[in-house]
Amino acid sequence: MQVMLKGNEALAEAAIRAGCRYYFGYPITPQTELMEYLARCLPDAGGTFLQAESEVAAVNMVYGAAGAGGRVLTSSSGPGISLKQEGISFLASAELPCVIVNVMRGGPALGSIQPSQGDYFQATRGGGHGDYRLPVLAPASVQEMVDLMFHSFDLADRYRTPVLVLTDGVMGQMMEPVCLPEKKADESVRPWATDGCKGRQRRVIKTLYLDPQESESHNLHLQAKYEQLKSRETRWETYRIEDAQVLIVAFGICARVGRTAVDNLREKGLPAGLFRPITLWPFPAEALRKAARRAQTVLVVEMSTGQMVEDVRLAMNGAVPVEYYGRVGGSVPSVEELLAQIEQHAAAGVA
Repeated sequence: MQVMLKGNEALAEAAIRAGCRYYFGYPITPQTELMEYLARCLPDAGGTFLQAESEVAAVNMVYGAAGAGGRVLTSSSGPGISLKQEGISFLASAELPCVIVNVMRGGPALGSIQPSQGDYFQATRGGGHGDYRLPVLAPASVQEMVDLMFHSFDLADRYRTPVLVLTDGVMGQMMEPVCLPEKKADESVRPWATDGCKGRQRRVIKTLYLDPQESESHNLHLQAKYEQLKSRETRWETYRIEDAQVLIVAFGICARVGRTAVDNLREKGLPAGLFRPITLWPFPAEALRKAARRAQTVLVVEMSTGQMVEDVRLAMNGAVPVEYYGRVGGSVPSVEELLAQIEQHAAAGVA
């Protein structure tokens, strides 16, 4: 049975159904509905909701609950995620599974409360200090928010890593019908958790390695895990790419605009297609290269000044020209804008 849910509420309900029993956060637009939903519903599911005194406090509470073996979630937007970065770096080094939601808003600094995709670099480059990465999942519908929330918790436990769900203010505020999965018991075995010495050898979770050799060994261990993620966990979606001469690359809400633009372009006789990365990290570079094998132009569409363009150009490695079109400050690219851009590039190519 389908129910109508706002994106933020869908994320919260999916987390509960995925077995999350701990949430720590601090309100900020445009993700506050996620917190409000969990404040109402998580205690009824036997969980703990706590509004911390700050984002810094919240992410360190996540560290504690995750270290004790709990399935835990935090969320924020823009400036709040920036404040959490040191704690996220600690979580990554300590190999503590958790899920972090970023409902992106405009920046830099306080920026605006309107939607944005300007946190791409922060999300995909390891926004804190040190050599670490996070799996980053980018849903493009409210239903996918639900599905990827389940996947994120499983991914976090499988690889002992924080996982970031990256969405935006449009996705968080829009309402769509969704099918909710059945509630799932958290059956993960966590032999590393500090859940009390019950007649066993003590367990230690740490991030400080004073010996250079030990520190290097730990960093190399993390990098080996990230290589496994690259080889096993990339996700993407393609749409009408078989004969596409123009390939649009976009994620999140921009991918939905791009999909409509593809249909409109084909009605005008211009073969276009869409490539949507679902994992922004690991970025599906090989899949993108294959999708663009017949393309004459790749157009990256973002609500930023062109951050994903770097990953697309690295993937293309000069084989196909990569162009960019984007809006910033809370403006969402329209179908008409994309059509004008693509028709302009097509005309220039003919000329």
